[in-house]
Amino acid sequence: MAKILAITNQKGGVGKTTTSINLAASLAKTRRRVLLIDIDPQGNATMGSGVNKAELTNSVYQVLIGIAPAAQARVTVEGGYDLIPANSDLSGAEIELINLDRRERRLRGALEEIRADYDYILIDCPPALNLLTVNALVAAHAVLIPMQCEYYALEGLTALVGTIRKVRESLNPQLQIEGLLRTMYDPRNTLATEVSAQLRQHFGDKLYRTIIPRNVRLAEAPSYGKPVISYDMQSKGAQAYLALAGEILRRERAA
Repeated sequence: MAKILAITNQKGGVGKTTTSINLAASLAKTRRRVLLIDIDPQGNATMGSGVNKAELTNSVYQVLIGIAPAAQARVTVEGGYDLIPANSDLSGAEIELINLDRRERRLRGALEEIRADYDYILIDCPPALNLLTVNALVAAHAVLIPMQCEYYALEGLTALVGTIRKVRESLNPQLQIEGLLRTMYDPRNTLATEVSAQLRQHFGDKLYRTIIPRNVRLAEAPSYGKPVISYDMQSKGAQAYLALAGEILRRERAA
């Protein structure tokens, strides 16, 4: 049965979608069966995976509302993983979800029928604490937190850890922090190295040793609708995400 990871941070622009796409492709490269779920109305993970969000018949919106089963909404993409895509239809889902039974558990219920098809299910969350994010946190076993090593990132992290604790207490007792991932890292930046040291001090083994550098290829790949390992396998960005996949698999074996 799949391990389900919610990739989230309430702060925008920290590399959530980049991490979701490239970790999915990197895990698929190791012959794991991977499903990526885009639960952000912006649909960036959808477009970055090479799927036109304007031409979708079924998306995660139909899955959450109960119009279509998850198996009917998934598509296989070039990166070697399956995708349940998203588009702007999802913006209205929050209002509709409020009136539905088990509104926080809609995604969890929808995934039950396909969980056995995968080794990993990754959920790319919106940069906000809303009902869509809560659905992801309730469906997940653990949370992967991408973050930049800057001052405001630490402030946002405190709020996110508090949110995870509340979800664990009231809706999903098994929810854990899987790990913190340093993204867009520039070792020449003194503040970045200071924040990195603070993260290691506070989170210890929860901080991934793999660091994702600032990398032009990583920034370019989404415009081609490809993960970076399909766009430029030799780039530092591609090698970093392959290393992250390896680190996650090693942790899993050691657990």
